[in-house]
Amino acid sequence: MTESSRDFLRKLQSFPRKALGFFPTPLVALPSWLPGKTPEIYVKRDDLTGLALGGNKTRKLEFLVGEAQRLGADTLITGGALQSNHCLQTAAAAARSGLSCHLALSGSQPPSLTGNALLDTLFGASLHYHGALRKGEGMEKMSQELTLQGKNPYVIPYGGSNAVGGLGFVAAGLELWEQLAGLPKKRNHVVIATSSSGTQAGLLAAQVLFDMPIEVRGIGIDKEDFQNDQLKQRITKLTRELTGLFTSREYDLPQINLYDGVLGEGYGVVGEPERNALSLAATRLGLLLDPVYTGRAFAGLAELLEQEVFSPEDRVIFWHTGGVPAVFHYGPSLLLAGTGP
Repeated sequence: MTESSRDFLRKLQSFPRKALGFFPTPLVALPSWLPGKTPEIYVKRDDLTGLALGGNKTRKLEFLVGEAQRLGADTLITGGALQSNHCLQTAAAAARSGLSCHLALSGSQPPSLTGNALLDTLFGASLHYHGALRKGEGMEKMSQELTLQGKNPYVIPYGGSNAVGGLGFVAAGLELWEQLAGLPKKRNHVVIATSSSGTQAGLLAAQVLFDMPIEVRGIGIDKEDFQNDQLKQRITKLTRELTGLFTSREYDLPQINLYDGVLGEGYGVVGEPERNALSLAATRLGLLLDPVYTGRAFAGLAELLEQEVFSPEDRVIFWHTGGVPAVFHYGPSLLLAGTGP
């Protein structure tokens, strides 16, 4: 590690951080399900982070909750879709940290709660329904109302994807690099589900700051993200904000690789690619995915492998970002077209 990298590491360790997860998460080799010579395939098991049945948002929340506690907050506010794994992990992080939690969720109050929404309430979170708004658009108003009630709320953005949350994936990039150091040298490619941009931006910032030769490829899961290059712009902006927390030097950023081939009918709409991906991972690999993020991302990975985007000399790491409790909400959709028993 160079002197500048050691300086960046010390800086990373200086940010407020609340221990919430079990790290490092395992890096596990997967058997290939394709004929012929294929790249080595691994899965980074962030579904095993240990908070609220796991998920990658735990990494972001360690820094976000650390910052909230530094500011004396007594309440966490965040938002997302009804089955948001980010909201679930925020609810659990709040409970673990002695904080109240309010969630701005899409839709209207269902007749019964299932999946992540059920677990939100078990962790003591207050659920607020905001119709078609699924990216926490009502959070600021909630914050103002709670402030008037004498609370000191801390608003966590959609997906935990700001510079503070992104620090979790700068640390994650270093964690992965240490794990790869024990494996034979190969070209390393990381494949992730990407939408709010914090995961991809954090890994890119780690690549830049610590000179890690890893290609990061994001699989888009939300059609809206690809309108007017919104996603690429968000990733670029957040990556620059992250590197700016460490140094005033402006780096040339790596290429931002995005794949939009499995967007389907829109966010959270389960189709044949997701059903096939969940079935393949479960029956051939013993691996559970969620229908919205990792299912769609794994379907994208399968397409890239079939297109021979990667060579047999490469190593591909699929980053499992969690969200498995949503499977129990999407059951009827997953059992269509002969999937399941």
